Amino acid sequence: MGSESRETLQKSLSYQFENSTLLVMALSHKSYVNENPNHVGGDNERLEFLGDAVLDLVISDCMFNRYPELAEGEMTRVRAEVVSEKNLAELARDINLGDSLFLGKGERLTGGNDKDSLLANALEAVFGAIYLDARYAAVRSVILGLLSEQVDLAVERKRGLDYKTRLQELVQARYGMVPQYVMLETSGPDHGKIYRVGVNFAGHSFGPGSGRTKKKAEQEAARQALKGLDE
Repeated sequence: MGSESRETLQKSLSYQFENSTLLVMALSHKSYVNENPNHVGGDNERLEFLGDAVLDLVISDCMFNRYPELAEGEMTRVRAEVVSEKNLAELARDINLGDSLFLGKGERLTGGNDKDSLLANALEAVFGAIYLDARYAAVRSVILGLLSEQVDLAVERKRGLDYKTRLQELVQARYGMVPQYVMLETSGPDHGKIYRVGVNFAGHSFGPGSGRTKKKAEQEAARQALKGLDE
């Protein structure tokens, strides 16, 4: 939770804080503040509340303008998937946010820096902190840089274009097994990694699928596998 890990985190976000206290506050769990009452800024709960609202607005704005054909109910379901605790926690792991968290001794000993709830809440708090640091345009850029692909994938799934699900259903029906995804390579800096994933089943190998997130790379590998099986 030193300054070096926070610097790395900012590179992963492609955003540099003007007010570093806001970032420290966003990463401070109440357990740490309770044990360190002189800690600068307080805990991240209020920033989490703000960041949750900002996140909803950015994702809603993105869908409204990018997918004018989506009905209100479809947009609600897509947004719920994108901003879910599980999805945000996975994203927080991808950018190693847990390394920067200020946690109380008990939370740290019980693996708090890898708990879904703490990671998702801290990421929302970071979004809130960016909004306060530089307002809407800046936080919109950061959020879409991290989640734009997730929006597109969620929309594809709602349209029946979830390649992983379609591949699993086909492989189970044809071979009686499930596909296995294998990480082949990661390249690039921490704030701009590219993942390359392959998929194997019944003696077949397809890929690699590439993407800025593991999910995107797996979807691309599954798409190639479906295309290969069709051919």
